[in-house]
Amino acid sequence: MTRQAWIRSAALVSLAVLLLAVGAAIRPLLIADDKPTPPVLTSIEIGFAQDMVAHHSQALLMTQRLDSGVDPTVRALAQQISDTQRTEIGMLLGWLRMARVVTINPQPMAWMHTHQPDLTQHQHATATSTAATADLMPGMATQSELDALAAAHGTDAQALFLQLMQRHHVGGIQMAQAADRQLSSGIVKQAARDMIDTQSREVGLMMLLTQRNTPS
Repeated sequence: MTRQAWIRSAALVSLAVLLLAVGAAIRPLLIADDKPTPPVLTSIEIGFAQDMVAHHSQALLMTQRLDSGVDPTVRALAQQISDTQRTEIGMLLGWLRMARVVTINPQPMAWMHTHQPDLTQHQHATATSTAATADLMPGMATQSELDALAAAHGTDAQALFLQLMQRHHVGGIQMAQAADRQLSSGIVKQAARDMIDTQSREVGLMMLLTQRNTPS
């Protein structure tokens, strides 16, 4: 083979390799991928996140309605709860935005009573009243209880706050335990376990504070 023929052959081989590389690069742009994109969150994870946002939001409301003149230890606990649950709300909302679903659950607590609710039920939310949500979620305070907390002062305020928040935490723990049981793995399962741990410790502290402030 002459030198010129060898150069032409090498050039043709290089061109063929280049065309193959370009073809591989643009193939995803020209040919649709039939494989469905896996969901960011499962339906149970979505339902848990949506409902826990609502549950945590009421806890924040309760800390805001607590009289500032209560025992400093109770006030510090309320601030701790507020800080923790505000951070967790941000985390939960971030996951819901990544999954491109609404933040309000159109069927509150449905995920807790069935293993695989229809994912499409979470895609289009309808208006859900606070009262209806409170009736379905464990531990939620009624509007009259929230009003009573806002009106209470001093020892009455801290006694009512500890009573309502302890019940609220127990309900939140029940929700997190249900999510933990139904999820096999993942970041939402770990978050549920963290909530169980944190709120269980806070319930213990609330019980001690209630006993301390109860006349013997």
